[in-house]
Order: sequence, then structure tokens, then C-alpha cells
Amino acid sequence: MTWRRLAIVLLLLAAGGLGGVAMRGHPPAPTINAEAAPAPPPPPATARVLAAARPLPSGTLLNEADISIVEVPTPPVDSLLATASSIADFRGALVRRFVPPGAPLTRDDVMHPGERGFLAAVLRQGYRAISIGVDAVTGAGGLVAPGDLVDLVLVQTLNAAEAPASRRVIAETVETGLRVIAIDQQITQGNQANALGQQRVARTVTLEVSPEAAERVAVAEQLGRLAVTVRAALDEEKTLRTAMPVFGGDVSNALGNPDNPTPARMRVIQGNDTQEVTFR
Repeated sequence: MTWRRLAIVLLLLAAGGLGGVAMRGHPPAPTINAEAAPAPPPPPATARVLAAARPLPSGTLLNEADISIVEVPTPPVDSLLATASSIADFRGALVRRFVPPGAPLTRDDVMHPGERGFLAAVLRQGYRAISIGVDAVTGAGGLVAPGDLVDLVLVQTLNAAEAPASRRVIAETVETGLRVIAIDQQITQGNQANALGQQRVARTVTLEVSPEAAERVAVAEQLGRLAVTVRAALDEEKTLRTAMPVFGGDVSNALGNPDNPTPARMRVIQGNDTQEVTFR
């Protein structure tokens, strides 16, 4: 019995040793840990800035058509770049130097109305600046902008004793092709609305004129009411054509023929009393 048990134990030990050798010869398959794919990098940050929508020569007065909005990397290369939120500040501003199309605008590229020397810088050599009073009607409905070309129409109303009814109201063009360089201090700086959000009406229009035209405009403003008429942007003809004034009788047939003779008048003096008598 003892030898049998010993033989069984030896056989079991031998079997265990052979199993261990077999396990060492065939190691278990390695475990592969799955890794998550890396997240894509975030898009680069950009800033919206103002740029020239077309070639801007020196002396240009900016309006909406001259300005576009482009995106540039943040932070901008130039800290003076004009952001899209400041577009109102650039309406009516003067371009100091040539800006090619698509180039971002910097604050050093322009001069704003109200800055020292603005009018002197915007005027061409040999020209003067003169301001006239306007209202919502005579100022072209408030739609005139710096840089526009305008004509000036003088409207006069004569006294009844000076002319017949058909010739009491007279209109004539006194100047043509004048460049608007400013419309009120608030309007040119983009502050077109008051605290209640209501649109402001221009009260003065500043024009670029020759010295002779400045004298004519000053006299015309004393004679009657001046109205501003806007010219087409591509209309380069600035010569004042000689034309007959337009009378009330030319517009309204109810006023009669302007060629009717002027009625005779007589002054009757009775003592200290003087009376005008008209014979019709």
C-alpha cells in the first residue's frame, strides 16, 4: 500500500510539472486597451474689422459704400485697427493717405470731423468752406452725406408792391457741383439719433467753394431761402449754365401770364398822409 500511494503521488507531481511547462510555452494573449481619438483643435479666433471696399485716395470723405467688414486673426496685428462696432465713427471721416481695396482701416488712416485741422485738411488747395442753414426740406430730406455733390437753388418771394403775382416767387440755381464736407457736428460723427432714438435733422451743411462762390452763397442766403439738390455721383459737369429764373407764373397757370404789363401805380399825398393807389 505504501508503494502504491507513493507511485500515485509521483505520477501527480509529474503531471503537474508537465502542465506548468505547457502553460509556459503558450502564454496568454496580451490585453489591448482601446484609447479615445484625440479631439480636433478649436477653430482659430477671429475679429471683424473695417476695410476699404474700393481704392480710397487721400482726401476721400468716407460713407457706407467705401467701407466693408473683413475677419482677421485675433488679436489683430495692429491694435489701431477699426472694429466693425465702430463703423458709425467712420462716416464722414477724411482719408489721410491712400488705402488699397481690401486693406484694413486703422485709426491713423483717417481724420474725424471735430479734430483740429479737419476742415483745413479736407479742403482742396484754393478752396474755402462755407456753411448754410437748412431744414428737413431744403436739406434734401436729411439724406445728404459728406462727399456728395450738390447744387444750390435760391428761392425768393417778393413783396406785392414789387412785382405782379406771376413774378413774386422766383427760383434760380446760383451754384452747381459743390462738395459737401460736413453736415452738423453730430451727423458727421455718426451720432444721428438723440437720446430717445429719434433721427436728428441737419441744421447746417458745410460746402467746399471757390472764393468767388463763397461770396455768391453769402449774398444768396440773405436774399431768400437756399435749397440743396443732390447731383448724381458720376455727374462731373460743374459749370453753371446761364438759365432764366423760374417764376411763379411759369409753374402755375392760375397766376396768369408773367408777360402781363405791370399795373400803374400812383402815390397820393394828402397833408401828412401818403397812400399808394394801383390801377389794374
